[in-house]
Amino acid sequence: MEELDRVFEKVSHYFSLLSEPTRLRILHALCGGERSVSEVVTEVGSSQTNVSRHLGAMYQAGVLSRRRDGNQVYYTIADTGVVEICRAVCVQVAGRIEEEALPERAVDGFMPRTN
Repeated sequence: MEELDRVFEKVSHYFSLLSEPTRLRILHALCGGERSVSEVVTEVGSSQTNVSRHLGAMYQAGVLSRRRDGNQVYYTIADTGVVEICRAVCVQVAGRIEEEALPERAVDGFMPRTN
């Protein structure tokens, strides 16, 4: 049972990390490839302080990797499994939303698969 408890702890951490909508927006922005912090800020539409805090948490958790080039910091997805989990859940939830009748292309475009 101890081994199973470790698995449950990891899964719980994954889901808590992904429970913040801004982090999902960040993942979505990074599905297109590496982005600088300022590019992520622009795509997400949040403050630099807020985005940087979320990027840091996701980096610490191993979801993202980063590199520095001069005074710019670039982030990319390190754990593509997280993107697949998010995509599966988002497609499932979007499929259940009857009131909004999302166009299919909106669902298909969510968190495109990474290479």
